Amino acid sequence: MTFTRPDNARVFRSLHTPTAPLALANAWDVASARVIEAAGAPAIATTSAGVAWSLGSPDGDLLGRERALKAIARIVAAVEVPVTADIEGGYGEDAPGVAETVAGVLAAGAVGINIEDGTRPPAELAARLEAARKTAERAGADLFLNARVDTFLFGLGDPDARLEETLARARLYVDAGADGIFVPGVTDAAAISALAGGVSVPLNVMAGPGAPAVAELGALGVARVSLGSGVAQAAYAAARRAAQELFTTGDHGSLAGGIPFPELDALLSHGPE
Repeated sequence: MTFTRPDNARVFRSLHTPTAPLALANAWDVASARVIEAAGAPAIATTSAGVAWSLGSPDGDLLGRERALKAIARIVAAVEVPVTADIEGGYGEDAPGVAETVAGVLAAGAVGINIEDGTRPPAELAARLEAARKTAERAGADLFLNARVDTFLFGLGDPDARLEETLARARLYVDAGADGIFVPGVTDAAAISALAGGVSVPLNVMAGPGAPAVAELGALGVARVSLGSGVAQAAYAAARRAAQELFTTGDHGSLAGGIPFPELDALLSHGPE
């Protein structure tokens, strides 16, 4: 059984266009999701790292399926916009395990997933994508599968052959059922343009310091731009600054600029049931 909202699934798919790239400020809990939605987000993406950190776990497929799915379900229930969930490698030891995770994602109401290859052989992610696609089809769900290629992020392989290796993986993943390709770690305009022109599905890149602005990325052919764990990192940096200031100088000026208490409290008081 799936509780995914069909309208949200169609809307989410339609948002992927280089003309106006889908910009995603990734959330990690209900409060961050509500803040991001209130700021005007057309969709919410989760950050697996941020979710893991908020629950006391490091990133890297260590959180566990049950805890991850509970977090996804809470976020979906808290917002009106479509939600896509970062499920790392799929929270399963093999393709059947990934299928079980995807069934849980659908039951939680998410309309998309991010699933990554990391240091796994590309054929293994292809098998996981095929299992995810079949699970969604059996449920009658229009699930957007975003396949993450980690060649640039992890510096895998020969640097001179990295672009071609990334494109080869991307094409394999599209053949396995991916609706989008996510290549974090690439900021060079020429490489981004080559990636966008070399795949037949929407390209997603990760923005941050040193990366082009969203409009510039769209001009290069990018259809989706994510901040990844960056927002969570910035939030925790703010907490550290406030604590260090308090413990060293006894001051508290770094609290200036915070969201006013009534505004933040209201966001959590009037969310969807």
